Amino acid sequence: MPASGGAFAPVHVRAPEGSLVHARAPAAVAAGNVETSCRIVDVLFRAFGQAVPVPAQGQGTMNNVTLGNDRFAYYETIGGGQGACPDADGPSGVHVTMSNTLNTPVEALELAYPLRVERYALREGSGGEGAHRGGDGVVRELRVLEPCRLSIVSERREHAPAGVAGGADGARGRNRLNGEELPAKVTRDLQPGDVVTVETPGGGGFGPPE
Repeated sequence: MPASGGAFAPVHVRAPEGSLVHARAPAAVAAGNVETSCRIVDVLFRAFGQAVPVPAQGQGTMNNVTLGNDRFAYYETIGGGQGACPDADGPSGVHVTMSNTLNTPVEALELAYPLRVERYALREGSGGEGAHRGGDGVVRELRVLEPCRLSIVSERREHAPAGVAGGADGARGRNRLNGEELPAKVTRDLQPGDVVTVETPGGGGFGPPE
């Protein structure tokens, strides 16, 4: 139904101090509108799933990548796989639960920033198998052309997006710098020629494979 005041009138939100959504200082809250919100959606879907069919878990992260120095700043969020539904496969290479940012064309990125896109493709096979398959994630590989600093804030690097009703989990995400594995959250100083690779998670599958 369309959003309206009447639709929200019966809804009451309780956020006890000290909980994930009402942190006490000096807790870090910088990723509240990206990573924390994805966790909230997962929890709500898991709760609703006790009563009605819900999709399998999607990528569950915004894969936040920031590159910059005193001359430029570049920030993007990267799509991944959406979880399969009871009656359909999950779409690939999309933002899931959060973000309304659009895809940045390679030509526009390279024209505006000292970056070169070495690879930008679907991460084939990263969606979980099932009667309906989870969507595939994305591979985004960037080569920096001048000294800068990299920051990544991501999730689902240890815990995969879960399948539902017998469907397989999606693939976990990966972050790498010149082939070296990076943690989910990291900051590094880069030199010209360094290559950053982000492989985003796939969505979970729905139902046992036929």
